[in-house]
Amino acid sequence: MSIKELKDIEIKGKTVVVRQDLNVPMKNGAISNDKRIRAAVPTLREAISRGAGVVVLSHLGRPTEGQYEEQFSLKPVAARLSELLGQPVPLVKEIAQAAAAPGQCVLLENVRFFKGEKKNDPELAGKFAAMGDVYVMDAFGAAHRAHASTEGAVRRAPVACAGPLMAAELTAFARVLDNPERPIAAVIGGAKVSTKLALLENLLSKVDCLIVGGGIANTFLAAAGFKVGTSLYEPDLLAEARKIMDKANSLGRDLPLPVDVVTAAELAPGQKAVTRDVGAVPDDEMILDIGPKTVRLYEGLLDRAATVVWNGPVGAFETAPFGAGTRALAQNLADSKAFVVVGGGDSVAAVEDYGLADKMGYISTGGGASLELLEGKLLPSVAALQDRG
Repeated sequence: MSIKELKDIEIKGKTVVVRQDLNVPMKNGAISNDKRIRAAVPTLREAISRGAGVVVLSHLGRPTEGQYEEQFSLKPVAARLSELLGQPVPLVKEIAQAAAAPGQCVLLENVRFFKGEKKNDPELAGKFAAMGDVYVMDAFGAAHRAHASTEGAVRRAPVACAGPLMAAELTAFARVLDNPERPIAAVIGGAKVSTKLALLENLLSKVDCLIVGGGIANTFLAAAGFKVGTSLYEPDLLAEARKIMDKANSLGRDLPLPVDVVTAAELAPGQKAVTRDVGAVPDDEMILDIGPKTVRLYEGLLDRAATVVWNGPVGAFETAPFGAGTRALAQNLADSKAFVVVGGGDSVAAVEDYGLADKMGYISTGGGASLELLEGKLLPSVAALQDRG
């Protein structure tokens, strides 16, 4: 993959426009998790230390495009950036105001306040591109969107390149998808097969072992003939699940299903949880986690792997007492010698909750973008960067 990177470009005395993903969760007007801002800071520090003036772009939430809405303003983000960088980061509302002298950093107001952002309007993209001498695409979390600030501006800028965060993400996923150290295993959890059907099909041709969890596993169990009670599953996708299992068998891939599960009458805190064999799920109970025998089965398979990609928990980990399976697998991967890439908001949240994030090989910042990469898609921003490379 031939893509220019920020580290290879002379930026001293120049204006660098950096598209970041600062779309942080907000609660009552305050930032509830600043992880994305902290992830963006090293790129901004690098550009500032190398003598550039920095203009930062990002979206926040889903405002009515072309209209200013206070709840989606980047004011709290500008304040947090100022704290983390140790210097003022003024927030400007208009493109014409977004000027930064060498060593300075300014933040343009939410790019979705500008009409044409989501439709990738060429005129708006040109305005973003003309704001500086170098356009840096560093927002991996938005790289799967062909918007004016993520794709259009990359194609129109005088010089365009990937920032360090973007480059690190692409390197990590290339290590999983392009030339992985084998054996390679994937753990794919989540609620619905329908949202990850393309992902499962693509991974099956690449991995040696595919472990499914959560509601996805319930659909596969039902397809295999097991009763799943009132569990979340997709009866209209049983045939697709069978096709995937048949394909795994024909390719000689491991696609293990749970052998025991944790059930309860409903998904609610403090429920009485019962561990049952998969063939003994009552009609009035639902599967909410994998059982201890399944944990041992999966751990044995993962212990063989040299490369692992994990996207999605294997149970309802947010609600006690249904997080034991996800926690056990997270700890297993943290202790593993394999290169482990964790992508997807819920699995990332799980390893962070367990204090295991720094023990993983790579923690991705992009949920939707990482899914599309794993599905085998070329992200619009990456395609634009390749064309400019």
